[in-house]
Amino acid sequence: MKKLLTWTFLFAIVVIASFMFWAEQPIIDKGHPSIEFTIAPGSGLKSSMQQIDEALVPVQPMLMVILAQVTGNSTKLKAGAYELKPGTTPRGLLRQLVRGEFAQEGLTIIEGWSFKQMRQAINAHPSLKHDTAALSDKELMAKLAGDYTMPEGLFYPDTYMFAKNSSDLQIFKQAHSLMLKRLNEAWLARDQTLPYKSPYEALIMASIVEKETGKKSERTMIAGVFVNRLRQGMLLQTDPTVIYGMGDSYKGNIRKRDLLIDTPHNTYTRVGLPPTPIALPGIESLHAALNPAATEAVYFVARGDGSSQFSATLDEHNNAVNKYQRKQ
Repeated sequence: MKKLLTWTFLFAIVVIASFMFWAEQPIIDKGHPSIEFTIAPGSGLKSSMQQIDEALVPVQPMLMVILAQVTGNSTKLKAGAYELKPGTTPRGLLRQLVRGEFAQEGLTIIEGWSFKQMRQAINAHPSLKHDTAALSDKELMAKLAGDYTMPEGLFYPDTYMFAKNSSDLQIFKQAHSLMLKRLNEAWLARDQTLPYKSPYEALIMASIVEKETGKKSERTMIAGVFVNRLRQGMLLQTDPTVIYGMGDSYKGNIRKRDLLIDTPHNTYTRVGLPPTPIALPGIESLHAALNPAATEAVYFVARGDGSSQFSATLDEHNNAVNKYQRKQ
């Protein structure tokens, strides 16, 4: 009897040691492609492991059940989309499931995009649930529960990470919240003498600066020119606002007659800022709009190398146009 107990004890030790060894071995080796799998909401422990097995993850479902039970994690698994990477052990996989370390995807919103371009990029992303695709812009803004009905300019350009199969509404909410945060921060640190009545007007200016600037270092000068024009009651006369107002009729070239067609956004025909932003401005444009350069310039013209020539008088500006545009 004593001998039997000894053998039983030794066998138990071997089993436990083998189990612990298994729990620390890579499920798939380096060089093997990652394996994606999903655990459905409401799944219990055994069902979760069965779903992992059905996704062709080469791990023993019953051993994973035992591992979850002996570690006290049998009721802690989180539903969602996961990615098993090479080198992950059974213990590491269980840790992923308990922590909810979902498979991550990224979407980058580019500075200077229009809101239309942002929506197109989100609608085209294959790893998002497209819950907002059928909504109008106004309906989408209502979902964000904010104070704005027009979406242009109100989303911060950045890279947003999300779990696979997340709702696209999550991206809109994050980008909108972050833009309001960045705008408020910039507004609080603004030059108090600026001719803006609200942060929204500053956002409009920032969007113009974003579209007008070819060289990042000139953003504050561009903003300074437009602020001077606002203060003096001059027309802003900025082509990007005209292009925005043209909508789908813009085909890549702006003609002189386009500058004369009156739209709410045409700053050649209407004094002051347009009614809405014309693009999604980045942080540098926000800062430039709210802390423009101290300058007497009210004109600028492109030099042809990405930079601009700034002028304080019309004569200086005409000379610059002749030199850099007409090559005279």
